[in-house]
Amino acid sequence: MTDREPFHALMTEVCVERGWCGSVVDDRPMHVTDFLPDRGMVTVDQFVGWLFEADGVDPSEDLPKWQKHIDGLRDAFIRHMGSNSVEVERLAWFDN
Repeated sequence: MTDREPFHALMTEVCVERGWCGSVVDDRPMHVTDFLPDRGMVTVDQFVGWLFEADGVDPSEDLPKWQKHIDGLRDAFIRHMGSNSVEVERLAWFDN
């Protein structure tokens, strides 16, 4: 069994407190967890990219506008997950 508390805390911060979780993109409901692979490692930059993608935002179109959000989301991932990359199994609501 994997400890879900760090992921829960991360999702509370990025989704509930910061509003980065997902939306409807091209008529399709999206959530950051939709992008998680079945296995392997997930880096902080991948996760942050998926947060933006799930919200239908391309930060490269106006990077200065989005940089503070990128930095804050990166910091949250590292603070809660304890590393800049983790096994994907740590980024799930429930054990499979």
